[in-house]
Amino acid sequence: MNVTQLVEIIWLLSAVFLVVLVLLHSPKGDGIGGIGGQAQLFTSTKSAEKTLNRVTWVLSLIFMSLSVVLSGGWLASS
Repeated sequence: MNVTQLVEIIWLLSAVFLVVLVLLHSPKGDGIGGIGGQAQLFTSTKSAEKTLNRVTWVLSLIFMSLSVVLSGGWLASS
């Protein structure tokens, strides 16, 4: 297993976990239903939600960074 394959595996795992984490997020608004209804303007962010947000941001940065590295061909393919 070379470096490129290892980075591709990490890239793939970050993509899968990123999809799962985005699906775990709670909806922030009511969408079109909130126009005439009672939309909550201020909601308290729980500790779990903060942690979920941070992990999602970190995984998205890892995914985007590895996408650039892999598409640039900067790794030695030996």
